[in-house]
Amino acid sequence: MSAGVKDQDVVSPKAARTAFGAIGGVVALLGALGGALAALMGALALLGAPLFAIMGGAAELAWLTHPNPDQQVLRRLASDVFGPYFAGSPIITTIPLFTFVGYLMAESKTPERLVRAATAWLGWMPGGLAIVCVIASAIFTLFTGGSGVTIIAVGGLLLPALRKSGYSEKFSLGLVTTGGSLGLLLPWALPLLVYAMITGLDFQLVNKAVLLPGGFVLALLSAYCVYVGVKENIPRQKFDVKEALAATWAFKWEMGVFVLLIVSIKTQLAGIDEAAGLIAAYTLAIEVWVYKDLTFKKDLVRIARGSMALAGAVILILAMANALVSYVGDEHLPNKVLDAMLNLGFDKTWQFLIVMNVFLLVLGMIMDGFSAILVAVPLVLPFASYFGLGPFHVAIMFVLNLELAFSCPPLGLNLFISSFRFNRPVISLYRVVMPFVGLLTFALLVVTYVPRISSQLVRGDIQKWRQQAEKENRVPSEAWFLECVQLDRNNPKPCTEEDKQKYPNGQMPEVAVPDDAQKTDAPPVPGAEDEDDLDALIRGNGAPEAGAKPVGSESEDDLLDAIKGAGGAATADADADAGEAPKPKAKVGQETEDDLMDLIKGN
Repeated sequence: MSAGVKDQDVVSPKAARTAFGAIGGVVALLGALGGALAALMGALALLGAPLFAIMGGAAELAWLTHPNPDQQVLRRLASDVFGPYFAGSPIITTIPLFTFVGYLMAESKTPERLVRAATAWLGWMPGGLAIVCVIASAIFTLFTGGSGVTIIAVGGLLLPALRKSGYSEKFSLGLVTTGGSLGLLLPWALPLLVYAMITGLDFQLVNKAVLLPGGFVLALLSAYCVYVGVKENIPRQKFDVKEALAATWAFKWEMGVFVLLIVSIKTQLAGIDEAAGLIAAYTLAIEVWVYKDLTFKKDLVRIARGSMALAGAVILILAMANALVSYVGDEHLPNKVLDAMLNLGFDKTWQFLIVMNVFLLVLGMIMDGFSAILVAVPLVLPFASYFGLGPFHVAIMFVLNLELAFSCPPLGLNLFISSFRFNRPVISLYRVVMPFVGLLTFALLVVTYVPRISSQLVRGDIQKWRQQAEKENRVPSEAWFLECVQLDRNNPKPCTEEDKQKYPNGQMPEVAVPDDAQKTDAPPVPGAEDEDDLDALIRGNGAPEAGAKPVGSESEDDLLDAIKGAGGAATADADADAGEAPKPKAKVGQETEDDLMDLIKGN
């Protein structure tokens, strides 16, 4: 350790100038975009102040300097932190449990068993050991959330093995440094769970959607490992079936962790927090009583202290970031920024995607990954909704930006952890990680501008919701939540032009009733007749005649005709057919006895 410190002291002036120059540039940018308060918070963060203090302090300062005196209170911090949306989320329980699992595996001989099994199966390939490093790093990062444990555990194990196998130091250092964040795009990765918690997405669908882009990133890096293995003429080992089976059998209990997780979630026997508890208990049992790599007396307290310190720091940062996010939402800051961008001419989707990726990359370099998600999501979602982006597309871009930011110079977290672990100056790692940063940047561009990659595996679920809604004759609101970002969950809007025309304003269209459909031959309901119907009934017709006088405007002759009914008309017609002239009508009050007799007879 002392030798490493001396080496770092020799190059510290140059490294310090580089670091402070980067800090000054970032602070100036924050000041230009967000004002003095944003610049102050950014400077404190870059100089090493605790992130939870920065975020909590920024939230309180923002409320205390609010232009409305009624809002200048301190209670706005705790009400958001301890509300059901944050404190009641099962993800808060999952974070410390998964972190504990990652520490247990790192402190035991699990990395050795994992590397042995992967080498036995993949060592015959060109670049086989390097591919083993990619896979092993991704699996460990899955549970630790890119905290740096992967570099310390897996990287510390594989760096000497890579150098011994003939890989160059530049490639080996770059690979183990980048490997510390590769598992973020795998199912049940902690950043994905946090994103699902904030946005309200179904985390099981997020876990399904991430398989294709996550596999694409791992395949891209593995292909590069194959290229380097061929280029540097790295010797390959012969495939041995017995060794492969023996190594897999030795690793069988750790494989049970993934089996238990998948089965408990897929069969709905346990929620995500309950499954995390089962996995933590299972991992502790196999490491202490099956493999006997750890003991309660010597190791458990130490491991629990270290893992809970990390998990507690993450949860505290999340809590304070949540309070800051509340201020951002209440003040509608994203809408103001969106209006400013549109006024400047940034009204194309591809333009917004470039701005968003640069913003997320910078944020991921200067903040913890979880904090970056909490701060950035409320800022980005209004823009994503305006430009019609899909929720899974945005989620994958968020997490892939974190993967890139962790290894990106000059402030990537993996660079500093690798520098400490392998006693290398930070500035010397900038060059060795650039090929991997280039590959991750290419993957980010593909995911960004080919959004179908992020939603391909959940299209079947979207179609099922559409069919269900069509069967129930209602709007497919569940499908809309999965197709595009919705800001108002109580009033979802259609995403495609076809749906916008089919469901105006997100509602079922009104069915136009044709004029012919309004006419019916059904008899009138008793008691529902209007005056014209009653008049027609008196006249003996089924409906009012065309040109009939309104009720109440009849003369005495009209009333007499109504009383006579259809019989009078029929008699007149019969007389006309017989050639007889119709009798002249007698005026009311001047009838003869014959007229009265005819009236009684109905003639």
